Amino acid sequence: QVQLVESGGGLVQAGDSLRLSCAASGRTFSSGSMAWFRQAPGKEREFVAHIRWIGGFTYYADSVKGRFTISRDNAKDTVYLQMNRLKPEDTAVYYCAAKRTIVVATTTHEYDYWGQGTQVTVSS
Repeated sequence: QVQLVESGGGLVQAGDSLRLSCAASGRTFSSGSMAWFRQAPGKEREFVAHIRWIGGFTYYADSVKGRFTISRDNAKDTVYLQMNRLKPEDTAVYYCAAKRTIVVATTTHEYDYWGQGTQVTVSS
């Protein structure tokens, strides 16, 4: 089993930046991949970004492309989401997710493990 813990959320103004962290522990696997999702009140959980543990290939949702950067530190079993030029519509609970395969997946059911989420609020 893999445990994921997100941190780094907070309240910021539009145009500001935040860096989220996702620390993985337990029975981690190096051949899989990680992702960030987000969920605003009353909306479905949506895909944000994906990264492979090996090689670091990344994939982003169109809504965050050019503003957000996903990265990983394999030695620390930690994945990051650098969020720049934040917009009010980025306001959501951000979740870290993990799966065993390297294939890009943008739906929640394709991921095996989830963190508890961290709140990001962007004011205008």
